[in-house]
Amino acid sequence: MKARKVKKLAPEGALADNAQRIVAVRLEELRSFAGAAHDPAEVEALHDMRIAAKRLRYVLEITEPALGPSARQGAKTAKRLQDLLGEIHDCDVMLPRVRAHTERLRAEDVEWARHAAGGRAQDLTPSVASGAPNRARYRGLEALGVYLSARRSVLFDRFLREWEALESGGFAARLTDGLNPVRPEPAAPAGGEGP
Repeated sequence: MKARKVKKLAPEGALADNAQRIVAVRLEELRSFAGAAHDPAEVEALHDMRIAAKRLRYVLEITEPALGPSARQGAKTAKRLQDLLGEIHDCDVMLPRVRAHTERLRAEDVEWARHAAGGRAQDLTPSVASGAPNRARYRGLEALGVYLSARRSVLFDRFLREWEALESGGFAARLTDGLNPVRPEPAAPAGGEGP
């Protein structure tokens, strides 16, 4: 996912002013994935939302000294969201691998059973399957697949609850309204006037 461009940055301007513009774009980018991310089948949208949360988090962490405590809290919230979406993504990555490995082992066992029956066999008895060399392996992989599917579902439900709480709690508005640029104190005149 390509990051959105931040317009109207002023290289000669104050860090806090530019940081607020960047935060606003990164926050909108994060929120733009929420609609699609409500669908558990939208794996790519969830992954893109995780990347957007990471970008928001990093800009808030880097600019926190210039933007104040709200940036620190916003970074913590973005990190929690990023971590949760990362756990969901891990399930999304592992499940196809587990399924593919299971299918490969099953195919090997089918081929083994076919050869065990002999070249002139008229039929195959069910007992031949009890000797399949991979039978315990794919049973374990199927159990892992069940676990990953159930965990993903639980994590996704948690994501929905947490995202809805953030949105209904006004996370975006609280974050942007709370960013208070920390302005440096004006330097004392040179030559120092004493009391």
